[in-house]
Amino acid sequence: MKRLISNATIIDGTGAAGFSGSVVTEGERIVAVLPDSNPQGDFDEVLDAQGCVVCPGFIDTHSHSDLLIFREKHVPAKTRQGITTEILGQDGISAAPMPAEYESPWRKNLAGLDGDVEELDWSYATTDGYLKLLEQNGSAPNEGYLIPHGNVRMEALGLSNVKATDDDLRRMQDILRRELEAGGMGFSTGLIYMPCAYSDTREMVALCKAAAEFDRPLVIHQRSEADTILESMEEVITMGRESGVKVHFSHFKICGKNNADKYEKVLALLDRCSAEGIRVSFDQYPYIAGSTMLGVILPPWVHDGGTDLLLQRLADPEARRRMVRDIRSGIAGWDNFVEFAGLDGIYVTDVKTAANGDCIGKNLVELGELRGKDPFEATFDLLLQEENAVGMVDFYGLEEHVEGFMRRPEMNVCTDGLLGGKPHPRVYGAFPRVLGRYVRERGALTLEEAVRKMTGRPASVFGLAGRGELKAGNYADIVVFDPQTVQDNGTFTDPCQFPDGIHHVLVNGRYVVRNAANTDEAPGKVIRL
Repeated sequence: MKRLISNATIIDGTGAAGFSGSVVTEGERIVAVLPDSNPQGDFDEVLDAQGCVVCPGFIDTHSHSDLLIFREKHVPAKTRQGITTEILGQDGISAAPMPAEYESPWRKNLAGLDGDVEELDWSYATTDGYLKLLEQNGSAPNEGYLIPHGNVRMEALGLSNVKATDDDLRRMQDILRRELEAGGMGFSTGLIYMPCAYSDTREMVALCKAAAEFDRPLVIHQRSEADTILESMEEVITMGRESGVKVHFSHFKICGKNNADKYEKVLALLDRCSAEGIRVSFDQYPYIAGSTMLGVILPPWVHDGGTDLLLQRLADPEARRRMVRDIRSGIAGWDNFVEFAGLDGIYVTDVKTAANGDCIGKNLVELGELRGKDPFEATFDLLLQEENAVGMVDFYGLEEHVEGFMRRPEMNVCTDGLLGGKPHPRVYGAFPRVLGRYVRERGALTLEEAVRKMTGRPASVFGLAGRGELKAGNYADIVVFDPQTVQDNGTFTDPCQFPDGIHHVLVNGRYVVRNAANTDEAPGKVIRL
């Protein structure tokens, strides 16, 4: 099919000024981007984009659709906000590689982050096997995959808190190379999640050297985003300097209003990377609240050995008392979510069983009131009953920091949303929120720069050839939106609301959203590098 998208304001994803023009697509590719709003020709379809912007499809560089996409391949929460490509395998914890002997404990560990899919054939074992299943399943957006540190470490060392020997490091490097050769887009870690958190800087540098051989990025949830963020960033900079790997910080932020004074020092560290030639980028969601697994509020020792042992500790009254003491007093180098968000600033967003469905939407103080217990005891009960598969939202930050990081040259937009239950509103609205709130209302970015941070910039960082820019020969991943009405609608109390102003979304030349409604098409490709 040859299609003309006419009468548009073209914003091409490069940051260049928008202009009046049209786009011609044929099959899955763009064949022309023209300064003529109504070119003559023989077209199978003409889409009049009067009053609208036409731009490349948005690229979500931090997504958690890894498992739930097997149940909902259209991912409407993403496609309805203009996302045409997702990058999975985040935070060092994901679906592959998956050694058969660790399937049960790993699925429990993964459930709070990416959910669980009972009907999935879990025997795929490797990234290649997982990606083949994803190709067979089909998807509306394109899907890329990072190789997760936790899975690599699990295959080499199991789930215990042990220090890697030289032989262990070589084994992990070989596993990582094998998985990157299968098409992995980079190497991810989450240094607050087990077993990634058991690694030291030496282990990280060794693995980063393997990733650097492929010129693939380290995508890192750093060890601290709060009290010790400066020390944490120094560690990550060391990884980049000693290995030569490209560094991409996940969901970059400063947690805790008590840490606001670190903002300028954080910016100075980013500037130092640039001066030293260390390649650094980061993604960001445009909110002052985050979202992850509720189990992160537990001290690190509780997670040692995996989820089954964590549940045993949650059932032990003495271990519970120790947990409360450690949360209240803190542990050096540990990001204490209760300290920087407060019990009343952490909300339950998702549970595995219907029995605890009444907890969704409650903060931990309210959870205690609901159960007639101390908030800590009620929280521990919930984690035990749900086998640690509980999602949360935590309020941590300052609006001026969100806006300041957004303006940085290293920044691109992401969602980082957990898809189950009553999720963070970023799942449905991160990209429209930037366009509506931060471009139109606050003027924090120009429209051209915002689009570049959603398209061309992430495509460049992750090596997505043929995507991220409107130009002849590229894939026809395209969004048509109204810059005067685009906005997010989800709130923290009612998050599952689609945005306004996103009219049409094409992936590889086929509509996945048409007239602000999802189609039945699933034209997405699994992107292997």
